[in-house]
Amino acid sequence: MTSPAVHTPALTSRLPNVGTTIFTVMSALAAEHKAVNLGQGFPDFDCDPALVDAVTAAMKAGHNQYPPMTGVPALRQAMAAKMQALYGLRCNPDTEITVTAGATQAILTAILAVVQPGDEVIVLEPCYDSYVPNIELAGGVPVRVPLIPGSFRPDFDRIAAAITPRTRALIINSPHNPSGMVWSAADMQRLQDLLAPTEVLLISDEVYEHMVFDGQAHQSAARFPGLAARAFIVSSFGKTYHVTGWKVGTVVAPAALTAEFRKVHQFNVFTVNTPVQHALASHMANPAPYLELAAFYQHKRDLFREGLAATRFRLLPGEGTYFQCVDISQLAVPERELPEAEFCQWLTKEIGVAAIPLSAFYGNGFDQRVVRFCFAKKDDTLREALQRLARL
Repeated sequence: MTSPAVHTPALTSRLPNVGTTIFTVMSALAAEHKAVNLGQGFPDFDCDPALVDAVTAAMKAGHNQYPPMTGVPALRQAMAAKMQALYGLRCNPDTEITVTAGATQAILTAILAVVQPGDEVIVLEPCYDSYVPNIELAGGVPVRVPLIPGSFRPDFDRIAAAITPRTRALIINSPHNPSGMVWSAADMQRLQDLLAPTEVLLISDEVYEHMVFDGQAHQSAARFPGLAARAFIVSSFGKTYHVTGWKVGTVVAPAALTAEFRKVHQFNVFTVNTPVQHALASHMANPAPYLELAAFYQHKRDLFREGLAATRFRLLPGEGTYFQCVDISQLAVPERELPEAEFCQWLTKEIGVAAIPLSAFYGNGFDQRVVRFCFAKKDDTLREALQRLARL
């Protein structure tokens, strides 16, 4: 007796243009060639041992079952206190703050909650690679508006021209990944004035909020009443406390927006790791770790920039985040000019340092001879990378 033929039904991809991310590709290449991985954006150092101890204590205390769908109350209350202390925003932890499984889930959930099929959502390129697929999964239409090449500052004339009656939302990111640009108070005020007569919602990706350098202040959407009233403000504990693998973040939004957000959140995640939430709540009692983060990363930025200044890389501004972009157009190697993506592969294989091409953050693969390094690494790691890059 023969077995029936096995058949896998055909399907049409929801994301036909999406493949393996450049971060996965470059990290694998870095491991293969034993390169210093300054590509993917994660620290190579440990978090505060007290935070790990707090997770263990929470588990031993029995905090191992489902927490409330909206998040552990103590953590939401701690976030409410922080938002008021830093940005002057009074928000209700019960109706306006939700704990999420990281910022990426938060952004997807916000988009699914408010974007209807055919709605337009403006993204400012270069941008984090999840934004456009998220919009497409919701049936929305991504409208790509470029930031000004070189400075990566917002081009408000082009943003204004992109707003139509079909525009449902605008996504901004400051401090900005991949460029390290930071929106100023004047930028945020201008955005507030631009959106004031519209029904456009704002998704404000602020995961690098505590990494702003040279005495600048982070200009959260929470500081501007006209923006806060229409915004989902996304934060990340993973970025703030060096625990990217824990995948815990928050969304702050007005009650009406939060209600819609939670309708989706309860069915795509439901809730988030219980003992980690309790540990984060207790850890937030001391604000020093996030208040001192800018100085911590500015030291690494300065160390890295000083070393790069001795090479043929041309440094672009680095106002925030833990990323540094450089222009590669003046390099004498390799023998022929390579596109950014091929240059990053060559750099990984031949020089032993992994970077990310900025073209990966554009829908059309715009190549402007710029690559991105991550300096969220031990000082010794950065020095080793600089020693190798000194050959250029």
